[in-house]
Amino acid sequence: MLVAVVSLKGSPGVTTFSVALAARWPAPTQTVLVEADPSGGDVATRFRLPSSPGLLSLAAAARGSADPGLLWQHTQALPGGLLAVTAPPDADLTRGALLTLTADSPSGAGLIRASAHKPGVVVIADCGRVDHASAAMSIVREADALVLLTRAHADDLAHLTRRLPTAARWTPRPMLLLVGDGYATADVGRELGVMPLGRIPHDPCGAAVLCGRPPRSRWRRSRPSQSALGRFAHKVAAELAPRVVMAPTLSLVNGAGPAHELPVTPRLPADDQSGGQEHSWRGVLS
Repeated sequence: MLVAVVSLKGSPGVTTFSVALAARWPAPTQTVLVEADPSGGDVATRFRLPSSPGLLSLAAAARGSADPGLLWQHTQALPGGLLAVTAPPDADLTRGALLTLTADSPSGAGLIRASAHKPGVVVIADCGRVDHASAAMSIVREADALVLLTRAHADDLAHLTRRLPTAARWTPRPMLLLVGDGYATADVGRELGVMPLGRIPHDPCGAAVLCGRPPRSRWRRSRPSQSALGRFAHKVAAELAPRVVMAPTLSLVNGAGPAHELPVTPRLPADDQSGGQEHSWRGVLS
């Protein structure tokens, strides 16, 4: 299973949530995080990992082999045991590696997709901020599910309103999550015509750990209740996995064009005025 995590504008914490989602994916699976953000990677720097193995060594090895097993040979373990293919912070090097990994496959992200489709494997691809020219677009288009993060302020939503129909065509299973304060979840759903699945809780402690700044108690994959952000990511993963197998769809109609398909998301209570509080999630997955 290949899951792409993206944003359309700004930096709403795509990398941080990608790490959380990969680390909290329900067992039993082999889960690996792939940094595929063309603007450069952050994970190796955050966790003080060596530059290799990683995305660059994977791209070099992929020139001579299409074996899906290559992906696992170029991972490093993060604290807690999560395996990650890390990208260099240099945007040019990362973009070149992504183009190498996708250039030889007529379907796009050949090696990454092939690795993700091995039984019991889930690949979480942090694709950063994307547009039609992104070097990660092949991965996005080949993904089984798309997790789109956005802030809920007026300027972010104005951009999202115009681009959401296009994003809905990138993958058959898009999912919308809100980040931070701003308009209430229910209000955003009414304006967009599709209900966000939820709002990522404000959890500075959990986010700090995911950025390589652990608090006194060590954050571990086996203890999801330790972090509000981790619990939320676990619930998103539990919601995503069956959607890839079977999911009804809801048409999002752009007034100037045809209907586009988005997944039906459980609606929040009508009186939700969470403004970003964690309880906004309970109405979705309780």
